[in-house]
Amino acid sequence: MALFPTSMPRALATVAAAVVVLAASGCAQQLSVENADVPGWKATALPSISGIVAEDSGRLLKAGPVEHTENVPAGTYTLTLVCDGGGKAFLAVRSAGQELVDLGAACYGTRESTKITLAKAAALELSVSSVDAPTLYAYQLVQAG
Repeated sequence: MALFPTSMPRALATVAAAVVVLAASGCAQQLSVENADVPGWKATALPSISGIVAEDSGRLLKAGPVEHTENVPAGTYTLTLVCDGGGKAFLAVRSAGQELVDLGAACYGTRESTKITLAKAAALELSVSSVDAPTLYAYQLVQAG
């Protein structure tokens, strides 16, 4: 006398296969960068806080950089970068031709931060890029308290 009918192992195998297919298709879904609501994504990925002196967000659809220049007073700041869509994004900060920071973040919603101290007011050139485009990016330069 068998413990299970002969169709039971086949049914379990079918259920197990279905679970594997569903799990794989769930993992395969990625953020659609081209159609993403950038302000909505940024609001959850990098919420606005007080003391922001520079910020930007958007889509990197090509490997070329997105550049922004901001005049910033002397002080200590926290620079935070976040991206989404797969791969990695980079944020380079220069002043008067000198590189101050080269920050990288994995594009799975992980935030990366670093401190910047400016002895005097400066024009900061901020350049965001990714070799893994398309990605979403957001950064904030916040005065440290």
